[in-house]
Amino acid sequence: MSARIEVLKSHLSPYAGLQTPFRDELIATARKLCTTGKGLLAADESQGSCDKRFKPIGLPNNEENRRRYRALMLGAEGLEQYISGVIFQEETLTQKYDDGRSFPELCNSLGIVPGIKTDKGLVDAVGGAPGEQATQGLDNYEKRAAEYYAQGARFCKWRNTYKIQNGTVSEYLIHHNAETLAKYAQLSQKQGLVPIVEPEVMIDGNHDIAACQAVSQRVWAEVVRALHAHGVIFEGMLLKPNMVVYGSDCGTVGEPVEVARATLTTLARTLPASVPGIFFLSGGLSESNASAYLSAMNACTDLPRPWAVRFSYARALQASALKAWGGKEENKAVARKVLLHRAKMNSLATLGKYNPGEDSKGAKESLYIKGNTY
Repeated sequence: MSARIEVLKSHLSPYAGLQTPFRDELIATARKLCTTGKGLLAADESQGSCDKRFKPIGLPNNEENRRRYRALMLGAEGLEQYISGVIFQEETLTQKYDDGRSFPELCNSLGIVPGIKTDKGLVDAVGGAPGEQATQGLDNYEKRAAEYYAQGARFCKWRNTYKIQNGTVSEYLIHHNAETLAKYAQLSQKQGLVPIVEPEVMIDGNHDIAACQAVSQRVWAEVVRALHAHGVIFEGMLLKPNMVVYGSDCGTVGEPVEVARATLTTLARTLPASVPGIFFLSGGLSESNASAYLSAMNACTDLPRPWAVRFSYARALQASALKAWGGKEENKAVARKVLLHRAKMNSLATLGKYNPGEDSKGAKESLYIKGNTY
Protein backbone atom coordinates (compact mmCIF):
# COMPACT_ATOMS: atom_id res chain seq x y z
CA MET A 1 0.00 0.00 0.00
CA SER A 2 2.80 2.43 0.87
CA ALA A 3 4.42 1.89 -2.56
CA ARG A 4 1.13 2.72 -4.26
CA ILE A 5 0.83 5.91 -2.25
CA GLU A 6 4.34 6.96 -3.31
CA VAL A 7 3.46 6.35 -6.96
CA LEU A 8 0.33 8.46 -6.61
CA LYS A 9 2.29 11.24 -4.95
CA SER A 10 4.76 11.33 -7.81
CA HIS A 11 1.92 12.09 -10.24
CA LEU A 12 0.38 14.86 -8.18
CA SER A 13 1.41 18.50 -8.18
CA PRO A 14 2.04 19.82 -4.64
CA TYR A 15 -0.42 22.62 -5.45
CA ALA A 16 -3.50 22.32 -7.63
CA GLY A 17 -4.59 25.10 -9.95
CA LEU A 18 -3.03 27.55 -12.36
CA GLN A 19 0.30 26.65 -13.95
CA THR A 20 2.68 29.60 -13.68
CA PRO A 21 6.47 29.90 -13.29
CA PHE A 22 5.80 32.30 -10.40
CA ARG A 23 4.04 29.69 -8.22
CA ASP A 24 6.68 29.40 -5.50
CA GLU A 25 7.33 33.14 -5.49
CA LEU A 26 3.60 33.88 -5.13
CA ILE A 27 3.32 31.58 -2.13
CA ALA A 28 6.44 33.03 -0.49
CA THR A 29 5.21 36.61 -1.02
CA ALA A 30 1.78 35.83 0.40
CA ARG A 31 3.36 34.32 3.49
CA LYS A 32 5.67 37.30 3.94
CA LEU A 33 2.69 39.67 3.83
CA CYS A 34 1.13 37.58 6.62
CA THR A 35 4.09 38.12 8.97
CA THR A 36 3.01 37.95 12.62
CA GLY A 37 2.14 41.32 14.10
CA LYS A 38 2.02 43.17 10.79
CA GLY A 39 -0.53 44.36 8.24
CA LEU A 40 -0.87 46.45 5.10
CA LEU A 41 -0.86 50.20 4.61
CA ALA A 42 -3.40 51.00 1.88
CA ALA A 43 -1.90 54.09 0.25
CA ASP A 44 -3.76 53.57 -3.02
CA GLU A 45 -6.17 56.50 -2.95
CA SER A 46 -7.11 57.84 -6.36
CA GLN A 47 -6.65 61.50 -7.19
CA GLY A 48 -10.32 62.02 -6.39
CA SER A 49 -9.95 60.41 -2.97
CA CYS A 50 -6.85 62.51 -2.25
CA ASP A 51 -8.96 65.56 -3.03
CA LYS A 52 -11.37 64.54 -0.28
CA ARG A 53 -8.49 63.99 2.15
CA PHE A 54 -6.67 67.22 1.34
CA LYS A 55 -9.58 69.69 1.30
CA PRO A 56 -10.15 69.67 5.09
CA ILE A 57 -6.50 70.61 5.68
CA GLY A 58 -6.39 73.17 2.87
CA LEU A 59 -3.79 71.31 0.82
CA PRO A 60 -3.90 71.64 -3.00
CA ASN A 61 -4.42 68.30 -4.70
CA ASN A 62 -1.50 68.11 -7.13
CA GLU A 63 1.05 65.45 -8.04
CA GLU A 64 3.78 66.80 -5.77
CA ASN A 65 1.53 66.97 -2.71
CA ARG A 66 0.32 63.44 -3.37
CA ARG A 67 3.98 62.37 -3.49
CA ARG A 68 4.72 64.26 -0.26
CA TYR A 69 1.77 62.57 1.43
CA ARG A 70 3.00 59.07 0.60
CA ALA A 71 6.59 60.05 1.45
CA LEU A 72 5.38 61.27 4.83
CA MET A 73 4.16 57.79 5.68
CA LEU A 74 7.00 55.77 4.17
CA GLY A 75 9.57 57.96 5.93
CA ALA A 76 8.24 57.15 9.41
CA GLU A 77 11.20 55.48 11.09
CA GLY A 78 10.22 52.04 12.35
CA LEU A 79 7.19 51.61 10.08
CA GLU A 80 8.50 48.18 9.06
CA GLN A 81 7.89 46.92 12.61
CA TYR A 82 4.15 47.00 11.94
CA ILE A 83 3.72 47.05 8.15
CA SER A 84 4.52 44.12 5.84
CA GLY A 85 3.27 45.67 2.60
CA VAL A 86 2.11 48.96 1.06
CA ILE A 87 -0.54 49.22 -1.64
CA PHE A 88 0.26 51.99 -4.10
CA GLN A 89 -1.71 53.64 -6.88
CA GLU A 90 -0.39 53.76 -10.47
CA GLU A 91 0.93 57.30 -10.11
CA THR A 92 2.54 56.60 -6.76
CA LEU A 93 4.26 53.39 -7.83
CA THR A 94 6.52 55.40 -10.13
CA GLN A 95 7.11 58.34 -7.76
CA LYS A 96 10.26 58.85 -5.71
CA TYR A 97 11.09 59.44 -2.08
CA ASP A 98 12.91 62.61 -1.01
CA ASP A 99 16.34 60.98 -1.49
CA GLY A 100 15.64 59.96 -5.11
CA ARG A 101 14.81 56.30 -4.52
CA SER A 102 11.58 55.03 -6.02
CA PHE A 103 8.91 54.13 -3.49
CA PRO A 104 9.26 50.39 -4.31
CA GLU A 105 13.04 50.66 -3.79
CA LEU A 106 12.49 52.31 -0.42
CA CYS A 107 9.99 49.64 0.60
CA ASN A 108 12.37 46.83 -0.39
CA SER A 109 15.17 48.39 1.66
CA LEU A 110 12.87 48.22 4.69
CA GLY A 111 11.69 44.67 4.05
CA ILE A 112 8.23 45.94 3.09
CA VAL A 113 6.57 44.42 0.01
CA PRO A 114 5.39 46.95 -2.62
CA GLY A 115 1.91 46.42 -4.06
CA ILE A 116 -0.42 48.12 -6.53
CA LYS A 117 -4.15 48.75 -6.90
CA THR A 118 -5.01 47.46 -10.36
CA ASP A 119 -8.73 48.04 -10.85
CA LYS A 120 -9.98 51.06 -12.80
CA GLY A 121 -12.84 52.05 -10.54
CA LEU A 122 -16.59 51.56 -10.38
CA VAL A 123 -19.22 51.83 -13.10
CA ASP A 124 -22.97 51.19 -13.07
CA ALA A 125 -23.71 47.47 -13.18
CA VAL A 126 -25.80 46.92 -16.30
CA GLY A 127 -28.20 44.14 -15.37
CA GLY A 128 -28.07 44.59 -11.60
CA ALA A 129 -30.47 46.37 -9.30
CA PRO A 130 -30.67 50.19 -9.43
CA GLY A 131 -27.65 51.73 -7.68
CA GLU A 132 -25.44 48.64 -7.94
CA GLN A 133 -21.91 49.00 -9.30
CA ALA A 134 -19.33 46.77 -10.97
CA THR A 135 -15.59 47.27 -11.38
CA GLN A 136 -13.80 47.91 -14.66
CA GLY A 137 -10.21 47.33 -15.74
CA LEU A 138 -9.82 43.83 -17.21
CA ASP A 139 -9.06 45.09 -20.74
CA ASN A 140 -5.33 44.55 -21.40
CA TYR A 141 -5.00 43.54 -17.76
CA GLU A 142 -2.31 40.91 -18.19
CA LYS A 143 -0.05 43.40 -19.98
CA ARG A 144 -0.54 45.93 -17.19
CA ALA A 145 0.19 43.31 -14.54
CA ALA A 146 3.48 42.43 -16.23
CA GLU A 147 4.44 46.11 -16.28
CA TYR A 148 3.64 46.53 -12.58
CA TYR A 149 5.83 43.53 -11.79
CA ALA A 150 8.68 45.08 -13.80
CA GLN A 151 8.23 48.32 -11.82
CA GLY A 152 8.71 46.44 -8.54
CA ALA A 153 5.19 45.48 -7.39
CA ARG A 154 4.82 41.97 -6.02
CA PHE A 155 1.16 41.96 -5.03
CA CYS A 156 -1.98 43.74 -6.17
CA LYS A 157 -5.52 44.61 -5.13
CA TRP A 158 -8.87 44.75 -6.92
CA ARG A 159 -12.05 46.01 -5.22
CA ASN A 160 -15.63 45.06 -6.01
CA THR A 161 -18.50 46.49 -3.99
CA TYR A 162 -21.90 45.18 -2.92
CA LYS A 163 -24.50 47.59 -1.55
CA ILE A 164 -27.22 46.02 0.58
CA GLN A 165 -30.64 47.30 -0.47
CA ASN A 166 -33.88 45.99 1.03
CA GLY A 167 -31.80 43.44 2.90
CA THR A 168 -30.13 41.90 -0.12
CA VAL A 169 -27.89 42.19 -3.19
CA SER A 170 -28.94 41.07 -6.67
CA GLU A 171 -27.86 37.61 -7.83
CA TYR A 172 -26.66 39.20 -11.07
CA LEU A 173 -24.15 41.38 -9.21
CA ILE A 174 -23.01 38.55 -6.95
CA HIS A 175 -22.21 36.35 -9.95
CA HIS A 176 -20.79 39.10 -12.17
CA ASN A 177 -18.46 40.49 -9.48
CA ALA A 178 -17.26 37.02 -8.51
CA GLU A 179 -16.28 36.27 -12.11
CA THR A 180 -14.46 39.62 -12.38
CA LEU A 181 -12.51 39.07 -9.16
CA ALA A 182 -11.57 35.51 -10.15
CA LYS A 183 -10.36 36.53 -13.61
CA TYR A 184 -8.32 39.36 -12.11
CA ALA A 185 -6.76 36.94 -9.60
CA GLN A 186 -5.95 34.39 -12.29
CA LEU A 187 -4.27 36.91 -14.61
CA SER A 188 -2.37 38.50 -11.72
CA GLN A 189 -0.87 35.17 -10.68
CA LYS A 190 0.16 34.44 -14.26
CA GLN A 191 2.33 37.58 -14.14
CA GLY A 192 3.79 37.09 -10.65
CA LEU A 193 1.52 39.32 -8.57
CA VAL A 194 -0.16 37.98 -5.43
CA PRO A 195 -3.81 39.01 -5.84
CA ILE A 196 -5.67 40.54 -2.95
CA VAL A 197 -9.31 39.74 -3.68
CA GLU A 198 -11.57 42.44 -2.21
CA PRO A 199 -15.31 41.74 -2.17
CA GLU A 200 -16.60 44.61 -0.03
CA VAL A 201 -20.12 44.37 1.33
CA MET A 202 -20.46 48.04 2.10
CA ILE A 203 -21.44 49.55 5.42
CA ASP A 204 -23.93 51.91 3.71
CA GLY A 205 -27.56 51.19 4.58
CA ASN A 206 -29.99 50.62 7.44
CA HIS A 207 -29.62 46.83 7.56
CA ASP A 208 -28.81 44.95 10.78
CA ILE A 209 -25.83 42.69 11.40
CA ALA A 210 -27.81 39.55 10.48
CA ALA A 211 -28.47 40.93 6.99
CA CYS A 212 -24.80 41.82 6.59
CA GLN A 213 -23.85 38.29 7.62
CA ALA A 214 -26.28 36.67 5.20
CA VAL A 215 -25.17 38.80 2.25
CA SER A 216 -21.47 38.45 3.11
CA GLN A 217 -21.79 34.66 3.26
CA ARG A 218 -23.53 34.53 -0.13
CA VAL A 219 -20.98 36.90 -1.71
CA TRP A 220 -17.88 35.21 -0.31
CA ALA A 221 -19.13 31.72 -1.19
CA GLU A 222 -19.69 32.78 -4.81
CA VAL A 223 -16.26 34.43 -4.99
CA VAL A 224 -14.61 31.23 -3.73
CA ARG A 225 -16.56 29.18 -6.28
CA ALA A 226 -15.32 31.43 -9.09
CA LEU A 227 -11.73 31.33 -7.82
CA HIS A 228 -11.85 27.53 -7.96
CA ALA A 229 -13.31 27.63 -11.47
CA HIS A 230 -10.49 29.88 -12.69
CA GLY A 231 -7.78 27.69 -11.16
CA VAL A 232 -6.50 30.39 -8.81
CA ILE A 233 -3.75 29.19 -6.46
CA PHE A 234 -5.30 29.69 -3.03
CA GLU A 235 -1.92 29.44 -1.30
CA GLY A 236 -0.75 32.42 -3.35
CA MET A 237 -3.64 34.84 -2.83
CA LEU A 238 -5.15 36.88 0.02
CA LEU A 239 -8.69 37.99 0.85
CA LYS A 240 -9.62 41.56 1.79
CA PRO A 241 -13.23 41.43 3.00
CA ASN A 242 -15.46 43.69 5.02
CA MET A 243 -16.16 42.95 8.65
CA VAL A 244 -19.72 41.80 9.41
CA VAL A 245 -21.23 44.92 10.98
CA TYR A 246 -24.46 46.89 11.31
CA GLY A 247 -25.37 49.28 8.51
CA SER A 248 -24.29 52.90 8.92
CA ASP A 249 -27.91 54.09 9.18
CA CYS A 250 -29.10 51.26 11.41
CA GLY A 251 -28.62 53.21 14.62
CA THR A 252 -26.65 50.40 16.28
CA VAL A 253 -22.89 50.02 16.63
CA GLY A 254 -21.75 46.45 17.16
CA GLU A 255 -19.73 45.38 20.16
CA PRO A 256 -16.29 43.96 19.29
CA VAL A 257 -17.13 40.41 20.36
CA GLU A 258 -20.40 40.45 18.38
CA VAL A 259 -18.68 41.65 15.21
CA ALA A 260 -15.77 39.24 15.68
CA ARG A 261 -17.95 36.17 16.11
CA ALA A 262 -20.25 37.03 13.21
CA THR A 263 -17.29 37.70 10.91
CA LEU A 264 -15.25 34.63 11.80
CA THR A 265 -18.28 32.34 11.65
CA THR A 266 -19.11 33.57 8.15
CA LEU A 267 -15.54 33.21 6.92
CA ALA A 268 -15.25 29.70 8.37
CA ARG A 269 -18.31 28.71 6.33
CA THR A 270 -16.90 30.02 3.05
CA LEU A 271 -13.11 30.48 2.85
CA PRO A 272 -10.67 27.55 2.42
CA ALA A 273 -8.00 27.13 5.08
CA SER A 274 -5.41 27.10 2.28
CA VAL A 275 -5.70 30.88 1.89
CA PRO A 276 -2.83 32.16 4.06
CA GLY A 277 -4.33 35.43 5.21
CA ILE A 278 -7.32 37.73 5.57
CA PHE A 279 -6.60 41.45 5.51
CA PHE A 280 -9.68 43.36 6.59
CA LEU A 281 -10.69 46.70 5.16
CA SER A 282 -11.88 49.31 7.64
CA GLY A 283 -14.77 50.53 5.46
CA GLY A 284 -15.40 53.80 7.27
CA LEU A 285 -15.08 52.47 10.82
CA SER A 286 -13.41 54.73 13.36
CA GLU A 287 -9.74 54.10 14.04
CA SER A 288 -10.61 52.70 17.44
CA ASN A 289 -13.38 50.37 16.24
CA ALA A 290 -11.26 49.08 13.36
CA SER A 291 -8.60 48.09 15.90
CA ALA A 292 -11.05 46.76 18.49
CA TYR A 293 -12.94 44.53 16.05
CA LEU A 294 -9.72 43.10 14.63
CA SER A 295 -8.36 42.48 18.12
CA ALA A 296 -11.53 40.68 19.18
CA MET A 297 -11.21 38.33 16.20
CA ASN A 298 -7.64 37.48 17.11
CA ALA A 299 -8.59 36.98 20.75
CA CYS A 300 -11.40 34.56 19.87
CA THR A 301 -10.28 31.02 20.68
CA ASP A 302 -13.40 28.90 20.23
CA LEU A 303 -14.06 29.51 16.52
CA PRO A 304 -12.05 28.27 13.51
CA ARG A 305 -9.33 30.71 12.47
CA PRO A 306 -6.89 28.87 10.19
CA TRP A 307 -5.78 32.03 8.39
CA ALA A 308 -3.61 34.95 9.49
CA VAL A 309 -6.10 37.68 10.47
CA ARG A 310 -4.58 41.06 9.64
CA PHE A 311 -5.44 44.62 8.55
CA SER A 312 -5.29 46.52 5.28
CA TYR A 313 -6.39 50.00 6.33
CA ALA A 314 -6.33 53.38 4.65
CA ARG A 315 -8.37 55.89 6.64
CA ALA A 316 -8.13 53.84 9.85
CA LEU A 317 -4.32 54.14 9.67
CA GLN A 318 -3.89 57.58 8.18
CA ALA A 319 -6.71 59.88 9.31
CA SER A 320 -5.15 61.19 12.52
CA ALA A 321 -1.70 61.43 10.95
CA LEU A 322 -3.03 63.44 8.00
CA LYS A 323 -4.76 65.82 10.37
CA ALA A 324 -1.58 66.24 12.42
CA TRP A 325 0.48 66.88 9.27
CA GLY A 326 -1.79 69.47 7.69
CA GLY A 327 0.48 69.50 4.64
CA LYS A 328 3.18 71.41 6.54
CA GLU A 329 6.84 70.38 6.61
CA GLU A 330 7.25 71.48 10.21
CA ASN A 331 4.58 68.96 11.28
CA LYS A 332 6.18 65.90 9.67
CA ALA A 333 7.79 64.53 12.83
CA VAL A 334 4.57 64.80 14.84
CA ALA A 335 2.48 63.29 12.04
CA ARG A 336 4.84 60.35 11.70
CA LYS A 337 4.66 59.73 15.43
CA VAL A 338 0.86 59.66 15.19
CA LEU A 339 1.04 57.22 12.25
CA LEU A 340 3.38 54.90 14.11
CA HIS A 341 1.06 54.92 17.13
CA ARG A 342 -1.88 53.91 14.94
CA ALA A 343 0.20 51.22 13.21
CA LYS A 344 1.28 49.87 16.60
CA MET A 345 -2.33 49.74 17.84
CA ASN A 346 -3.30 47.67 14.81
CA SER A 347 -0.23 45.48 15.23
CA LEU A 348 -1.39 44.75 18.77
CA ALA A 349 -4.85 44.02 17.36
CA THR A 350 -3.40 41.28 15.15
CA LEU A 351 -2.22 39.67 18.39
CA GLY A 352 -5.54 40.17 20.18
CA LYS A 353 -3.92 42.69 22.54
CA TYR A 354 -5.34 46.08 21.53
CA ASN A 355 -6.25 48.29 24.52
CA PRO A 356 -8.66 51.17 23.71
CA GLY A 357 -7.36 52.97 26.79
CA GLU A 358 -4.12 53.68 24.93
CA ASP A 359 -5.98 55.74 22.32
CA SER A 360 -7.13 59.34 22.35
CA LYS A 361 -10.76 60.45 22.00
CA GLY A 362 -10.06 61.40 18.39
CA ALA A 363 -9.58 57.72 17.50
CA LYS A 364 -13.30 57.18 18.13
CA GLU A 365 -14.41 59.65 15.45
CA SER A 366 -16.33 58.06 12.59
CA LEU A 367 -14.50 57.91 9.26
CA TYR A 368 -17.60 56.94 7.30
CA ILE A 369 -18.07 58.47 3.85
CA LYS A 370 -21.32 57.56 2.12
CA GLY A 371 -20.74 55.62 -1.10
CA ASN A 372 -16.99 55.91 -0.68
CA THR A 373 -14.77 55.39 -3.73
CA TYR A 374 -10.99 55.07 -3.93
